[in-house]
Amino acid sequence: MRTAVLLLLSEEPMHGYQLMQTIDERTGGTWSVSPGAIYPTLSQLEDEGFVEMSKEGGRKLATLTDSGKAHVEENQASWSDPFAGEDDSFAQGALDLRSSLRDLTGAVREATRSGEAQNMSQVAEVLTEAKRAIYRILAGDVPAAASGADGTGAENDGSDPSSPSEQSGEQTA
Repeated sequence: MRTAVLLLLSEEPMHGYQLMQTIDERTGGTWSVSPGAIYPTLSQLEDEGFVEMSKEGGRKLATLTDSGKAHVEENQASWSDPFAGEDDSFAQGALDLRSSLRDLTGAVREATRSGEAQNMSQVAEVLTEAKRAIYRILAGDVPAAASGADGTGAENDGSDPSSPSEQSGEQTA
């Protein structure tokens, strides 16, 4: 986030909302920044003396200070470009992940609406394990047994995970 903000402000002063829109546009929507991320970053950069905030038309405008400009010039070569164009497979993968997350969120929401306490406890365990598995993937620490034959990370036993018995929380033998 810091790198993106510093690089954008090195081009021109911007309002927080303008920074959020520009990040979204330059990444083709794969990185959508919230106010809860942008404004604390601006505050931190201001505390460090890299950014100066001023009022313009009732909105705060962020501008790089001389110290901020020097910091960008000195370090830009060592930073990876947060806006580097990704290939189509990356963009498609990001969209697929978002779709999967929406589906998962729907299933969890349904579990909280109609599930029993035991079911919700089981769902919480599944989510905790999924979080651990994702961090293992990011760390490159995925044991061969954790990766299913189909490459999805799930064993392919022929069962349909979206079958009604699976959705209702019933256990099958």
